Amino acid sequence: MTEPAFKRVLLKLSGEALMGSLEYGTDPARLTAIAAQVARVHAMGVEVAIVVGAGNIYRGMQGAAAGMDRATADYMGMLATVLNALAFQDALEKQDVHTRVQSAITISEVAEPYIRRRAMRHLEKQRVVIFAAGTGNPFFTTDTAAALRAVEIHAEAILMAKNGVEGVYSADPRTAPDAEFLPEITHMDAIQRQLRVMDSTALTLCMENRLPLYVFNMDDERNIERIVAGERVGTLVATND
Repeated sequence: MTEPAFKRVLLKLSGEALMGSLEYGTDPARLTAIAAQVARVHAMGVEVAIVVGAGNIYRGMQGAAAGMDRATADYMGMLATVLNALAFQDALEKQDVHTRVQSAITISEVAEPYIRRRAMRHLEKQRVVIFAAGTGNPFFTTDTAAALRAVEIHAEAILMAKNGVEGVYSADPRTAPDAEFLPEITHMDAIQRQLRVMDSTALTLCMENRLPLYVFNMDDERNIERIVAGERVGTLVATND
C-alpha cells in the first residue's frame, strides 16, 4: 500500500456533490460512491475530517435574494448541512467506518456539539469527523467553515471537491470555452483574480496559515486517493514563501 503523503486532511464537499444526476436532494448511489472513496483513504491510515455544504437542499443567499432576512436564511442553510452530514454519516458507517457528526449549533439529539479537542481525539482514534452547521454563525459560508476547522484541527491540507471541472481555471470553463486550466496558483493570486476557488474570507484564512488547497474533480472516483498518495491532481493553491 502506498505510504500516504498526509496524516490528516479535511475534505470539503459541496451539497451539489451529493446530488448526482438529480436536480434536487441527495442521490443515494452518489452518496455511497463518495463514502466508498473516503473509506479507501481512511483505510490508508489517513485521518479524515469532512465539511459538507447544503446547496442540494437550501442556499441562504438564494433565500436572502428572495426577500428573507439573511441571518434567518443562513440558519436554515446550516440546518440543511446537518441533514447532509447525517446522511453521509450513515453512508460511511455502512462502509464500516466509525463516524461522528459535530454540529456548530446545538442539536444534541442527533449530533455532538463542536468541541475542538474532542474532534481531534476522534481523529486520533481513527474516526471520521463530519463538521455540520458551518461556523454556527450567519454570513459565513461552508468554505469558511472548512478553512476554520482545518486550521483548528491542524489538518495538513484541504481537499476541495468540484463537480465536472478538473480544478481552477482562469475563468468559468462552463461559460468561457477558452478558459485556461491553472495547475498551480497562490492564495493571493486566487483572491486578486477573483477565481472561484472558495470565498475570499476562506482563502485569506488559508493563506495566513499556509494551508494548501487541492482543488479536484469529484467525478473521478480515485482522485482523493491519488492526492493523498502524493500525486498531483487538479490545482494546487499554496503559499510557500
